[in-house]
Amino acid sequence: MGRSPRKDLIAGLTVAIVALPLALGFGISSDAGAEAGLATAVVAGALAAVFGGSNLQVSGPTGAMTVVLVPIVHQYGTGGVLTVGLLAGALLILLALVRAGRFMAYVPVPVVEGFTVGIAAVIGLQQVPGALGVTTPKGDNPAIVAAKAVGDFATHPHWTALAVALTVAAVMLIGVRLRPGVPFSLIAVVAATLVAQLAGLPVATIGHLPAGLPTPSLGFFETSAVLALLPSALAVAALAALESLMSATAADAMSVSERHDSDRELFGQGLANLAAPLFGGVAATGAIARTAVNVRSGAASRLAALVHAAVLAVIVFAAAPLVAGIPLAALAGVLIATAVRMVEVGSLRALARSGRGEAAVMALTAAATLAFDLVTAVIVGLLVSGVLALRSVAKAARLEQVPLHEDLPSADRHDEEQALLAEHIVAYRIDGPLLFAAAHRFLLELTESAEVKVAILRMSRVSAIDASGATVLGDAIARLHRRGTLVLVSGIRDEHHRPLDALGVLDRLRDDGHVFDTTPDAIAHARTHLHKLAIPAGRTPAAMTTAGAPS
Repeated sequence: MGRSPRKDLIAGLTVAIVALPLALGFGISSDAGAEAGLATAVVAGALAAVFGGSNLQVSGPTGAMTVVLVPIVHQYGTGGVLTVGLLAGALLILLALVRAGRFMAYVPVPVVEGFTVGIAAVIGLQQVPGALGVTTPKGDNPAIVAAKAVGDFATHPHWTALAVALTVAAVMLIGVRLRPGVPFSLIAVVAATLVAQLAGLPVATIGHLPAGLPTPSLGFFETSAVLALLPSALAVAALAALESLMSATAADAMSVSERHDSDRELFGQGLANLAAPLFGGVAATGAIARTAVNVRSGAASRLAALVHAAVLAVIVFAAAPLVAGIPLAALAGVLIATAVRMVEVGSLRALARSGRGEAAVMALTAAATLAFDLVTAVIVGLLVSGVLALRSVAKAARLEQVPLHEDLPSADRHDEEQALLAEHIVAYRIDGPLLFAAAHRFLLELTESAEVKVAILRMSRVSAIDASGATVLGDAIARLHRRGTLVLVSGIRDEHHRPLDALGVLDRLRDDGHVFDTTPDAIAHARTHLHKLAIPAGRTPAAMTTAGAPS
């Protein structure tokens, strides 16, 4: 933290200016109040900066988290949200202790993009009542609530609030294109507040804020509520882990040499979420937008995030009366602009061009976010991505009939011997993964082969095999045996013996000496078998069709 204190001080002050309206807005959006958003930004922001796994990450309340918290507030009240925050903090620490951070790499990009689009849509819809200056209608689904708010506005229009919200959003969206380094969110909110107060505009404001953080308390934490709130806590912990690690990864990408520690990041976020509810805060996570501002402002260490938390704490203690006069419509405009900026149109276009499957996963994840909740959406996206991945795996597995002559000893490569072998022996090479997704297609192709005396299964190119693939392989061998075909197997990798031996697939072949290390050994055994059957050298050899180049 002593490397570049001046840069960190400037970056921390810049991030605090950007974070102030966001913390207020997200606190109000979560229905826990503006003071809850500020408390979260101060307490969680400081603790995550010290104990987290990223030197450049900035934590606090986020739009994605408010999406999860709103239904909790509606069902259990503010105390329920605080209890959920504590439980989520404990779960995050548990995830850190079991080193679960490495699994973030397995979340597919289409799921992340769809998740982000869905969050942006939900955040934007949540701001509709505030932007229209109407009381937020009852309901959990943001689209339905927004539709009701539009109906209320049509009955009793409130054009002043709408004008304030649209002006703030326009200033932010246009300003960031012209001068990316200028904190237009704060400028727009300050200007809207001054105009509203000086002109006496009839708009709702934040109202009274306590001048300081609440005294730590555990009065809201009751044992009887833990089981009822545990599913919600799981959802909050999953979202906090996902968003924090995404944000830390983004910070690494924007910096030159920084690399975050995923498990330590989970630990830091866990401590932050344990502490924030004690001061009236809500669940927190790494904030991608604020982290990006921090990096682009020249932050070099954790000092910048600590300065950001300290500046917000000064505002809480010294400027609460000024903050109380901010119009709610102005904060709605800030969050609408934030939602618009969350959607990277270029990334969406590139993903849509990469394939219909990826585009479908992205769209389905976004739709599930709107219709259900974020955790359900991620689960749906992961399941669909898994099905598509298995489909690709199944297509990657191939069964090829290959020629024998290249595996023959040079003394046996004369035409008559090759004709004999080609007429009565067939060799199949299995390429790729032999998993359940491809196993039945493999069985069909193998058992539909021509009538031959000997079938050699070359398995040196099998990349993976599971219980289903081993079972199907055993069924194919049994069918060939019933047709009177001798089956020889060659080139089994060491790591593939376990599933095959566990199911006894090769027991009979191994007892009969029909499992070989190399294909030439298997061919030699097949030749001996043909001579024992007294099969003469073919005068009219059958032409052998090959489906691929010899291995």
